[in-house]
Parts: sequence; structure tokens; C-alpha cells
Amino acid sequence: MIDTKIKILDVTGPYREPREQVFSYDYSVQRASWPTAQAVRVKVAIPEELDVVRSKILGDVIGTPGQQLMISKCLSRHIADEKIRIAEADGKLAERRDTVVAPFTGPLSHLFARLDTWAGEQQETLRAEIKTLVGL
Repeated sequence: MIDTKIKILDVTGPYREPREQVFSYDYSVQRASWPTAQAVRVKVAIPEELDVVRSKILGDVIGTPGQQLMISKCLSRHIADEKIRIAEADGKLAERRDTVVAPFTGPLSHLFARLDTWAGEQQETLRAEIKTLVGL
């Protein structure tokens, strides 16, 4: 049986998308059955995903602009990682082609519930990582 599990080879980002309030990450992913890796761009909506998860994880946190930037970078990467897992489980990465995982808003808002559940489950782990990283 061929291993159909997706393997993440590399991740770059975050990038700020022009004309969109999102951070995006570029993933290079491969399956054993694919001859070459494929690109997946994962977009994390700042107001609808990052800010919602940040308030769920940390509540109303204050800090310097530098600390806020580090928190945003850390959380947006974790969100992007989880979004790629959700997209894979939902069959959105089954085909061998470059793909965009859009923000879980509008037509994809039904997927946000899974992201929200994940944020609740990972709250303590993410809090500890942010405390170590940023010192808040």
C-alpha cells in the first residue's frame, strides 16, 4: 500500500498579502506517490482568525509592539500548521497541484469551528510557549 500521508518539507513566511488583512505561509508538501513536491499557500486572516485565537489563548494581553509582533508571528504559524492539517483531513490537498488554503471565513467558515476547538485544546501549551518566547 502506498503511503498517502502528506509530508511537509519546508515552510516559509509569514508574508503580508497586499490588499488583504492576512499573513500567509508557503508550505512545500509531498506524498510518497508524487514525483515532486507541491506548493500550498496557507492564509491566516488577521481579524477573523489570528485575533480571535489570540484572545482565546491569552485574553487581553498588553505588551510592547515587539512582543505583540512576536506573539502574532508565533500564533499565526501555529494556526497555519493547524489549517494545513484541517485542509488535509477535509480532502483539500488530495490532488497533486499547487493550492491555496484560504481564511476560514465566508464559504469556509464551517471549518473555523475545528480551528477554534484546536485553540481551546492547545491553550495551555501555546500560553507556555509564548511565555517562554516573549516573557509575558
